[in-house]
Amino acid sequence: MSDPSATEHILVIKLSALGDFVQALGPMKAIRDHHARAQITLLTTTAFADLGQATGWFDQIWIDRRPGVFNLPGWRSLRCRLSGANFDRVYDLQTSSRSSFYYRAMFGHKPEWSGVAAGCSHPHVNPRRDFDHTIDRQREQLECAGIDAVPAPSLGWANADLTKFDLRDRIGLLVPGGAAHRPAKRWPASGYGEIANRMNSAGIHPLVIGAPGEEILSQEIGRICPASLNLIGRTSLVELAALAQRAEVAIGNDTGPMHMAATAGCRTVVLFSADSDPSLCAPRGTQVTVLREDKLTDLSVAKVANVLNI
Repeated sequence: MSDPSATEHILVIKLSALGDFVQALGPMKAIRDHHARAQITLLTTTAFADLGQATGWFDQIWIDRRPGVFNLPGWRSLRCRLSGANFDRVYDLQTSSRSSFYYRAMFGHKPEWSGVAAGCSHPHVNPRRDFDHTIDRQREQLECAGIDAVPAPSLGWANADLTKFDLRDRIGLLVPGGAAHRPAKRWPASGYGEIANRMNSAGIHPLVIGAPGEEILSQEIGRICPASLNLIGRTSLVELAALAQRAEVAIGNDTGPMHMAATAGCRTVVLFSADSDPSLCAPRGTQVTVLREDKLTDLSVAKVANVLNI
């Protein structure tokens, strides 16, 4: 495609994990700018459809139902849809074995493909790509596909009515959850409760953010700090993005909402244990601090409060 301004049909693939989706916002914007007149479709999962739509960068949102191995009708439907769309180019920002398989599964016309699928036209060939931070890895992937200008992720497009939450003028976000199957990545809820009290004393309204199923964490925080506002399971991702832009400070574990906070530019403190490597996946932003202890149970409230300056 020698003329990036020509009318083209482009597919962007980004399927899973909120943190990964947020970090892909820069590459998504770069693709939109590079293919200014193209029809661009985002292939994603139901969880991220509204977020993708809210950016304003996509003409269509397709939902990938992620059919299981033995769901032959599901695979047939997805294969026919991808093949029948006659895309000119695909940007696989997921670069997983699953998304690479989509390239091999397409029949007939094979589009240009940016990713790691064997035989694709624009492979990201760096053998150490898995050792790079996600943002650096995706920037280099797009460079291999001829897109040199990749901005930092931004939430400037996020707009939501937050009046239903009855917020004070100054707010702070607490994100005590994370992957339930990796409890070592969570700082104890009691620590968040004490930090919430300190926030409240400093005139900052503490908001507890999280996914459905994490209510027990907000209950513990609320027991210690009754002034905290429990928003677990009550916000859409677009509302969460808007809250992150309004927040003065955010503290949380290595989990998706912290990428939003960092991207929004608020003062962000992210807690890491030995279970994950911040050099590969830490949120990036203008005011991000990473605190790491091999065991987060060893991280003191005093150390966190000192970094937060509360």
